Amino acid sequence: MSRTITIEPVTRIEGHARITLQLGEDGRLEDARFHLTQFRGFEKFCEGRPYREMPALTARTCGICPVSHIIASNKACDHLLAVDIPPTGEKLRRIMNLAQIVQSHALSFFHLSSPDLLLGWDSDPATRNIFGVMRQNPELARDGIRLRQIGQTIIETLGGKKIHPTWVVPGGVSEPLSVEKRESMLKLLPEGLEIAKRTYAFYKTLVPRFKDEATHFGTQPTLFLSLVTPQGNLEHYDGVLRVKDAQGRILEDQVPPEEYGRLIGEAVEDFSYMKFPYYKPQGYPQGIYRVGPLARLNNVQACGTPYADVALAEFHMLQESGPIVSSFHYHYARLVEIIYGLEMIERLLKDPVILDTRVRARARSNRYEGIGVAEAPRGTLMHHYRIDDDGLITWLNLVIATGHNNLAMNQSIREVAEAYVDGNAIEEGMLNRVEAVIRCYDPCLSCASHAFGQMPLAIELRDAAGRVVDRLTR
Repeated sequence: MSRTITIEPVTRIEGHARITLQLGEDGRLEDARFHLTQFRGFEKFCEGRPYREMPALTARTCGICPVSHIIASNKACDHLLAVDIPPTGEKLRRIMNLAQIVQSHALSFFHLSSPDLLLGWDSDPATRNIFGVMRQNPELARDGIRLRQIGQTIIETLGGKKIHPTWVVPGGVSEPLSVEKRESMLKLLPEGLEIAKRTYAFYKTLVPRFKDEATHFGTQPTLFLSLVTPQGNLEHYDGVLRVKDAQGRILEDQVPPEEYGRLIGEAVEDFSYMKFPYYKPQGYPQGIYRVGPLARLNNVQACGTPYADVALAEFHMLQESGPIVSSFHYHYARLVEIIYGLEMIERLLKDPVILDTRVRARARSNRYEGIGVAEAPRGTLMHHYRIDDDGLITWLNLVIATGHNNLAMNQSIREVAEAYVDGNAIEEGMLNRVEAVIRCYDPCLSCASHAFGQMPLAIELRDAAGRVVDRLTR
């Protein structure tokens, strides 16, 4: 008799999801699906709002990566203004974006994924968490907390608060950097870099233990999408789009971010509130691609900072030739990017122009359409706005980093379940491995919930006494 195994909730991720595994009469996997179960609707309720509100509104999509939305949204607003922001304003934005990547990668690696790596897939779920890591490896746990604190402190120093800062504005940033703030941030970086290098060295000793997982955790051949510099190096704030295939062939290069619609289509399915982006030239669902730290490092030959370039070379050695295809190695890629982020923040802070007081270009809207693209911790983030003569949003499209990975995540859980799940003798550790491949992608599901009206939906409007005054069902 066929049966369905439901994993709900998927643990140690941001947001709400479940996984369903369809097993046949012989106990073998027939289908696997990743369901985003929460509904948000930002693309609809932002309509009619002034475009200058978009950075603050869309940042509320998430409390984990608000800076990423603030950056992409303001870049879309810059496009609407038709201005070039002052060089110092751009550099300051870059620092905040890199600090966001450092703190978010630290959260993913130390708090969400390290329990599996240190305590084991089959360990007791009650202790397979950050508190179990604290007991087994106190220094690693402290390092993770401190590294995230350093990233958050830099964000707070620049923006006035750690979450939802309003310092980045259309045209640049709202105020220049003071000498005192620069010095306070510079003092944090040696400790942060030492922690990052120490963790990276430790993780390299763990990698050989997980050869089997690296063979089965999302090794499907896919494309890789990311921003790169015009020279083809690592980029998180600006640059051009590149698409590379699993054999290392560059299919698209030097594509202006404003032309993302030529590359990316979006489909919907009835089992998830997350859209299913795909590479248009290959169609749906064949046009599967991945974004994020794994894709970014696969797409470049250099980071551009000393320690990160050494780590990148070692990363590329994980496979004899071509891109690194195993999604298990997202963990490795995050540690490389943490090193890069800290090195680049120091370089930017030491640039003499960083204290320049010209940090914002001012203008009214000069276009009806604006597109902003940046690299969030989880991958390429796209904000696309259209406005009317009064500057009110008439339409918007958000292509979220986690959404890009939707097809790949669904394929990855299928691959892991086929390798590890025995339907005739289900064990908790088997199902944890299925969850763990999702944690490799570090999904931010609150951000990715944008497929309006695909799953059954009921919305109730209640008065102060709790009585239902209106109800929308679909």
